[in-house]
Amino acid sequence: MKKNVIIIGAAGRDFHNFNTYYRGNAAYNVVAFTAAQIPDIDGRKYPAALAGDLYPNGIPIFAESDLPRLIKELNVDDCVFSYSDVPYPRVMGISAIVNAAGANFHLLGPKDTMIKSTKPVIAVGAVRTGCGKSQTSRKVIEDLMAKGLKVVAIRHPMPYGDLVEQKVQRFATIADLAKHKCTIEEMEEYEPHVVRGNVIYAGVDYEAILRAAEQDPDGCDVILWDGGNNDFPFYVPDLNMTVVDPHRPGNELAYYPGEVTLRMADVAIINKMDTAAPEAIQMVRENIAKVNPSAVVVDAASPIRVDDPSVIRGKRVLVIEDGPTLTHGEMKLGAGTVAAQKYGASELIDPRPFVVGKLAETFKIYPNIGILLPAMGYSPQQLKDLETTINNTDCDAVVIGTPIDLNREIKINKPNTRVYYDLQEIGYPTLKEILDDFVEKHHLI
Repeated sequence: MKKNVIIIGAAGRDFHNFNTYYRGNAAYNVVAFTAAQIPDIDGRKYPAALAGDLYPNGIPIFAESDLPRLIKELNVDDCVFSYSDVPYPRVMGISAIVNAAGANFHLLGPKDTMIKSTKPVIAVGAVRTGCGKSQTSRKVIEDLMAKGLKVVAIRHPMPYGDLVEQKVQRFATIADLAKHKCTIEEMEEYEPHVVRGNVIYAGVDYEAILRAAEQDPDGCDVILWDGGNNDFPFYVPDLNMTVVDPHRPGNELAYYPGEVTLRMADVAIINKMDTAAPEAIQMVRENIAKVNPSAVVVDAASPIRVDDPSVIRGKRVLVIEDGPTLTHGEMKLGAGTVAAQKYGASELIDPRPFVVGKLAETFKIYPNIGILLPAMGYSPQQLKDLETTINNTDCDAVVIGTPIDLNREIKINKPNTRVYYDLQEIGYPTLKEILDDFVEKHHLI
């Protein structure tokens, strides 16, 4: 008898788990996906064109809140938890809901979900959203490119549009962002790569994506897995790096699957040491030693710079931060906040009295965001609501702490300045030394 399965997800790891473990597996019948974290995902279908011959009608996607009803109505045997950056009590709370409704609760691991590449793979992950994965990935790519190597990045999925069209996406120019109708969340991850001159892939079917990347027309010597949230890699890594954040000490052992990424790491990078408390750094250091004593530890800072400090100095400013970092990342500050403090803002203005539309819904779902404004742009309506909220806010200036040029996407009617941040190692070992060893080991030069 086939087992009926629900995959509990958020339009990323869930689709990958299906593609690698359940698609084409006649022992199982995936009757539904459920969705959380990302707005407006439920109500869609995982399309037949991607689901394979066993699913000629595709697979429906429901809200996670429907889980108890779905388990009973669809006679479900197994529920597979498949999304990231979730505190352990929340994971086990969902397990309790699943078990109480009569089904088994499962977590799939690397053995059944990682794909082997024909090229050397470096993976960059983190223990939480917003630790600094992207700037670490950029630093790794810059060091490898300086050696004359062709690096192709592959980003953790963010398939918010037409899933069939997004099966395999290649980004080599800024124009490709518009071509693929990217959301702000996607642009924040893809744009820093293409402006540095390297190609990045993303999409839905990550084996097809890997094979395309390996044969990229511009050449490929190394695959760089640029992880999302705190998920473990989709590909078998030859060098596995995990970024740890001392602004959230203890989180590295309290969130799923962040602790998995830390325990798997060959290299643990303690980022943001320039703005973290010494006791928090020490706690993180001790926790790394506790669960992964063999990991090489790199100390790092995340220095901040802005286009125009005079826009901030002495002004009442609205600070815009990366959306997911504030929402499921639960950060209380980001690069924009650090910049506002560093360059002498007189006051941070609370945007909540001015929020409209879907942004108002975001603050209801995540009430602990506080006085920062998340750059939410999963849909044209959210983008419009973001623009209206910024322009409605009673402030002197706007500090943009997102990794993209927000002015290109919306019209801000106030003085504003962008914040930039890069990874900077402190002392030794450095990433360059680690990558030198990697290049030599794999005979890349």
